[in-house]
Amino acid sequence: MITLWTTERDYPWGTLRSTHASKTKVVLEEKRLPYRVENLPPGHLWKKPPEMLARHPLGKVPYIDDDGLVIFDSTVINEYLDERYGSPRLLPANDPAARARVRQLEQFGDEALLGETLPGLWMPYWSPPEKRDLERMEKARERLRARDLPYLERVLAQAEPGGCLGGAFSMADVVAMVVAMVLEVDATALDSFPQVSAYLERLRQRPSYRAISPATKVADALQLSA
Repeated sequence: MITLWTTERDYPWGTLRSTHASKTKVVLEEKRLPYRVENLPPGHLWKKPPEMLARHPLGKVPYIDDDGLVIFDSTVINEYLDERYGSPRLLPANDPAARARVRQLEQFGDEALLGETLPGLWMPYWSPPEKRDLERMEKARERLRARDLPYLERVLAQAEPGGCLGGAFSMADVVAMVVAMVLEVDATALDSFPQVSAYLERLRQRPSYRAISPATKVADALQLSA
């Protein structure tokens, strides 16, 4: 069975999870692979104990163990799972141009949203309301409104109505499910982005979203993965 190392914690305002590890959770769920979760204390992400560094040299999550094979980095893990375990394929297998487009969208989501914008919005929620950096949070929302959401709105306007970023559900939409998770907690207003708003709500209706939903407690998510 695959073991996924991640960080999750229940709060009164929702269950919070590692954004990048949530990407891998979604892929495991979409491919219906049995897995178990090793939930690390959030403090490990800055303490970086030796046992963590032994599996990921940068002391980050996620990393997985698949029958003795340890792999880190969410994008690398997800492409490995897609190639190793087959259907449903989340990267187009026989069309290099379509595959490049999905990878391009995934890279934008991974670098611009998960890597740059969302930490300023997501990480403060791991602290009590009185300790949050509200200015940092608002700057993240401004970047969302000025750059990230307009781009997604344009991509969705060119897609099939009611569809996904790359046509069929793909790795590009896996990253967007994490965005849906974050914005469910923050409740960022999306009135100016109707395509994005409807799309994120469609993603929240997928069965795999339950594993990362802020409404799913840590213990309940562990039961889902068993």
